[in-house]
Amino acid sequence: MESTKRFNPKDTTHINLLIDLAKSYQYIDNDSLRSISERVLHHSEKIDYTKGKVEALSALGNYYYNSGERKKSMPKFEKALELAKQIDDRRLELNIINTMAQNYSFEGNYAEALNLNLKGIDIARQTDCNKMLSILNENIAGLYAEQKDFKNALIFYDTVQKINRRIGDEIIDAETQSNLAALYKDAKNFKYAMFNINQSITTFEKNKIYDWLAYAFEVKGDIYLEQEKYQWALYWYDQSNMLFKNQIEDDRIRIQLLNGMAKVYLGLEQDSLSMVHAKEGLEISKKIKSLQGQIDCSETLYKLHKRNEEHVEALAYLETFKKLSDSLFKDNNKQSLSLLETKLHYEQEKQELIESNKIALAKQRNYIYFSIIILFILSIIILVVRHSAKTQKKLNKELQEKSQAVSEREAQLNEINKTKTKLFSIIGHDLRGPIGGLQGLLKLFTDGEISKNEFISFIPKLKADVENIAFTLNNLLTWGQNQLNGVVTKPKRISLNKIVENNIQLLTELAFSKSIKMINQLPENPQIWADQNQIDIVVRNLLSNAIKFTPDNGLITIEAKEKEGMWQISVRDTGIGMNKEIQKKIFEDSTNITTYGTNNEKGTGLGLSLCKEMVLKNNGEIWVESVPRKGTSFFFTLPKAENKYQKAS
Repeated sequence: MESTKRFNPKDTTHINLLIDLAKSYQYIDNDSLRSISERVLHHSEKIDYTKGKVEALSALGNYYYNSGERKKSMPKFEKALELAKQIDDRRLELNIINTMAQNYSFEGNYAEALNLNLKGIDIARQTDCNKMLSILNENIAGLYAEQKDFKNALIFYDTVQKINRRIGDEIIDAETQSNLAALYKDAKNFKYAMFNINQSITTFEKNKIYDWLAYAFEVKGDIYLEQEKYQWALYWYDQSNMLFKNQIEDDRIRIQLLNGMAKVYLGLEQDSLSMVHAKEGLEISKKIKSLQGQIDCSETLYKLHKRNEEHVEALAYLETFKKLSDSLFKDNNKQSLSLLETKLHYEQEKQELIESNKIALAKQRNYIYFSIIILFILSIIILVVRHSAKTQKKLNKELQEKSQAVSEREAQLNEINKTKTKLFSIIGHDLRGPIGGLQGLLKLFTDGEISKNEFISFIPKLKADVENIAFTLNNLLTWGQNQLNGVVTKPKRISLNKIVENNIQLLTELAFSKSIKMINQLPENPQIWADQNQIDIVVRNLLSNAIKFTPDNGLITIEAKEKEGMWQISVRDTGIGMNKEIQKKIFEDSTNITTYGTNNEKGTGLGLSLCKEMVLKNNGEIWVESVPRKGTSFFFTLPKAENKYQKAS
């Protein structure tokens, strides 16, 4: 544009191009950011181009802030914000609010950062700007993460991810995943941290977003460092460092990178390299007045000098570290309180504005309610006067009955709520493992980390996992229906031998995989009076447990004896057995014991509790006898079938 004959430096098109050029230098060359921004401001003032002045002042604010000159940066941002409001440019206003909020957060002024983010969220909602709505909510999540309040941070990240799905921009989603990875790293949840950072790195590399890629590499190095995997941490720090040398200029992230590398070299006992990186990080921290950077680097230098028995230098860095840490701790405590107070104050102001619009209607409504109350009171007085003592007694009795009914209903609701909580806990505990394993294996295959042949070799394992999940779900659904809706037991005359044979056939393949023999030693055609479906569940669970805890080449026998109008059925195995303490707990409904079989089979922890319920509902009893390393015998009783009606419980 400048090479044309008709070029005019005051042309707004030229100024707007300079603005874009200045922004592109923000994380590449800070000095170029300043010089170009000053040109933009000069040209914009000449023609009174307000938008250009706003962009130039905001860019200069970024320059001074990145250079550590806070006192010069904030007036620039405030002036830019004022001008943006004058021309009613909500996009510019939101960008400045976001930048100021992030800067306040960086210097530890969380209350002011939260206040700005909340104001920005209101503007973003009014203007339907989903991108800024996502960024501002993510800023608040970051504030809570800085305070180690991971619960509230994740609540805001949930909101951010919902907004990101509406936007449908993979780069914005990757930025969120990078920050989520840092949060999970601080929370020691390295599995989720690694998943999110790998996803974000793939997106940044594909789209060549180098500033975020440098940050993502640094976070991945941090994750390995937290696990003391120093060589891997060093590899990813080097990847990040190469981008800083060739592509990026962002001192705030570089401080974290240098201190991370210093810690890695400290762990690898390469003290000279650790010293170089820690000192460089400390110099940059002092230059841009980063309190947290000075604390982190001073701590690393203290550890280095202490290990080398350089006590004078170690003491000096220790005193610096302690002094700055005490200062930051006090500030963080104040900021935590301010964070809460600011949020409450902001919500209170919004509520007051809403309530003020309802005052007139509320007054009118109050008059009506007052009149109704007066009429109601007069009616009650008349009824009390006219009714006799007998009527009063009757009313008291009815009131007592209703109170009792309410109390009983409340107890039922509490019991249902406890049952629901227990059911969800069991589902989360017992299905997460197998399903997580399936997801992990499928991800390895789809990511190309295992070959097709390797994947096919896992098919027997997949089949076993799916069968285990199906078995678990069957137990869970039966138990859940029993607890929540109340299963009705419908006894009838049934063949015990038929139930046992069907379940032996069902579990033959599982037993065959461990070379276990299952022998049916029941008497000829024993008839029981019970609910067929419920007893089928009991037999299936006991046989499945016997297979699970019996080593290869073991033996399982099923027997039955007549005792006083009952059939006593036993399921014996030659398995690993159990101690007295476990025997006391396995039938307890409130206990969820999950164990692993001889081939590491996963159990539901629910089957024996379910067996006990089913046996009791059919007027029987169940118990266990076991000797460790010799085997276990489960016994249960059921009524004999007679030629008359028998009632189950």
